[in-house]
Formats: sequence, structure tokens, C-alpha cells
Amino acid sequence: MSTLLVDSPGLLTTVQDLGRPGYGFMGVSPSGAADPVALRLGNLLAGNHQGAAALEMTLLGGQFILPEGGVVACTGANFDPAINGCPVEMWTTHRIAPGGMITFGPTRDFARSYLAIGGGVRVAPFLGSASTHILSGLGGQNGGALRKGDVLNLGARKKVVPERRLSRSALAHLQPHNILRVTEGPQIAAFSEPIKESLFRSTFQATEESDRTGIRLEGPSLSCQFPGEMITEGVPLGAIQVTPSGQPIILFVEQQTTGGYPKIANVIGVDLHRLGQLRPRTEIRFERTSLAVARSLWMDQERLLNNPKQLLV
Repeated sequence: MSTLLVDSPGLLTTVQDLGRPGYGFMGVSPSGAADPVALRLGNLLAGNHQGAAALEMTLLGGQFILPEGGVVACTGANFDPAINGCPVEMWTTHRIAPGGMITFGPTRDFARSYLAIGGGVRVAPFLGSASTHILSGLGGQNGGALRKGDVLNLGARKKVVPERRLSRSALAHLQPHNILRVTEGPQIAAFSEPIKESLFRSTFQATEESDRTGIRLEGPSLSCQFPGEMITEGVPLGAIQVTPSGQPIILFVEQQTTGGYPKIANVIGVDLHRLGQLRPRTEIRFERTSLAVARSLWMDQERLLNNPKQLLV
């Protein structure tokens, strides 16, 4: 069986796949890749199925040795990947000889980079998923971030993996941007018209307190006129909660599954992967859209992601 040795883990590197949806009633959020689009594309380039487990690195990457060699792809944020000291391209299939090392540095653009490896990372599943749920210490490699000296098992890779790269048009279409499209939240009526206008006309910044649980924002106060206290209710991924301070939090992949703060809006599905690439102090704006448009955009994106002939060259 092939393995991967962690020579240096970087700042926060975890094993992630596409998560474990469907367990919210048990109080378990999905977790999974913060940028699932980058993970899916990396797996395609590495010859895996799109949901295979890979490594997710945050802000600063690590160093990893493949004793038996392998096929890899680096996607998401640009962490200056290099194989045996030679820089390699992002969004491209690469081969590593036995004993070779792939290294990553600090980010040059966004927040998270992915290392997909032919055969995928193999760890004991928790509720059907390999993804690390940091908040609860479950899943992944011992429930947390990778450590120096960790050895990860890899699955059997395809005998033939063609060398491919992501097309420029697909990369341009799927790249993160700082305008997040949202639909109205269930408590939007509790906010005055000036406050709602402020949400869509103002600029907000992601703060250093953001993590995989939620993205805390700084910006104009979004004070709420909600009468009394809310009854706690289920909350979805991407919900924009407004705390008593008036500052919003976008619930993210390790969110709590219930909450009692009013939700003014919700980030649409096709933009959720862009949340995972927000660095601290990144400025963002919100743009209102409809459920019908959100569904249409989601179907368009899924058609693209499931069309390798259009994605890869």
C-alpha cells in the first residue's frame, strides 16, 4: 500500500473530502472541504473520483514525502508548490518519483490550497466520511490537524493517469471573487429597509476570528428589530446570522446546527466554495438574487463540474 509521510504539516493541514451531510438532526455539521470545487477538480486531475479525500492546507502549506511515488495535483490557493525543489504549476497533473517530496509555502492569493493524490487519502471513516471535524475532534487523521511524522495510507491509484490541466475558461469561471450572491433569509422582515440597503451597498471585511465554524465580518452595524428572543431553530450552511452587536457571521462547514440569531440572508450554493478562500481582512460585498436564479446557477455549475471534456485540456 502506498503512503504519504508528513515531513512538515504547515499551519493547519487536515484530511477532507466532501463531508457528511444529513446528520444535522444529530447535531453534527457536514465539515468537508472548505472549497469543495477545488477539491473536486484536484481529484479529477489526480485520476480520482471527485469526492476522494485530499489534504486541505490553510494559509501556510507543509512538506510531504511520497515513499512509493505517485500522481498529484495542487488546486485552490497558490502556495507555490514545488516537487523536489522545482516549482510546478497549479491546476495540473504531476508525477512524483519514489521518495520524492512536494513542498508548499505561504499563500500568494487565497486562503486554502489542496493536495490531491492518486488513489486518495485513506483514513477510518466517521459517519461515512473521511473529513476532519476539528470542533469535535472526529474524523480525518486522529480527529485533528496533521502532525510531523504522521503517515497516511493512500488508495490504489489508476495505472494510467493522463497529464492534464484545468482549462483557462473553466478556471476563470470558477475562481473566487469578492462578490457573494445571497437570497433573503427567514428573518429578513425583522430588519429595517435602511439596514437591508446597508447590507447590499456596504463593504465588509473577514476578521482574524474567522474559522471553519463561521466567517466573522466587520462592517456597518445591521441592528435588528426582532421582537423578543428568537426560538432556536435549524440553520443552514452559508446563513448570515446577525449577532446582538450588529455584526454578521456567515455559518461555515463546521457550523453549529441550530441557532437563535436572526438570519438576514443566505449565501447561494455556487458561491459557498468562495467562502473557503476568504483570507482575514479580505473585503467582500453582497449581491441579492432569487431562489430561481440560484437554482439555475447551481445546475450550470454542476453540469460544468461533471463535464471533464469541458474542464480539462
